[in-house]
Amino acid sequence: MAASAGPEIERLIALLSKLPGLGPRSARRAALALLKRREQLLQPLAEALAVAAERVKTCRVCGSLDTQDPCAICSDRSRDPTLVCVVEEVGALWAMERASAFRGRYHVLGGLLSALDGVGPEALRVNSLVTRAMEEGVTEVILALPATVDGQTTAHYLAERLSNAHVSVTMLARGVPVGGELDWLDDGTIAQAMRARRPA
Repeated sequence: MAASAGPEIERLIALLSKLPGLGPRSARRAALALLKRREQLLQPLAEALAVAAERVKTCRVCGSLDTQDPCAICSDRSRDPTLVCVVEEVGALWAMERASAFRGRYHVLGGLLSALDGVGPEALRVNSLVTRAMEEGVTEVILALPATVDGQTTAHYLAERLSNAHVSVTMLARGVPVGGELDWLDDGTIAQAMRARRPA
């Protein structure tokens, strides 16, 4: 840290560097940009953070973030309560909503199983998922988890836990992305697309 930076600036940089995607250098640049544009950036950001800290809650039903509990999605009567889409984190829920391809309800796990990181089932919202699947008239649970080792491990574990819930457990299809060219795809994606082929 530069000797000329006071403790307030150092603390700002240290806090910014804890955000995903921001290392020490990026945090310094962000802090400098905020401080240079106090009225346009720093003050509105501080106010927005204060309001979010005060008003945003975790939905007791699905685990999403909203200013109301239950959240707007869980409270929306037009959504299909028989379909539950399981996602790793709230960011994945937001991505699903951007696509406008799903009109059911969600369940945010809060992470993935990971033996290396010491994340077991008790650290995730697995029990509440099983309870929802058994008590709420759910007919299908869609596992929309990452195509990673931890994502697949979590999906298999959830499918096993849900086997007694008398619901259909499905996973998102994997394979060639829309607009994708075979030349540019990795071997695993091509192999998965071949295994998941369907009638034309």
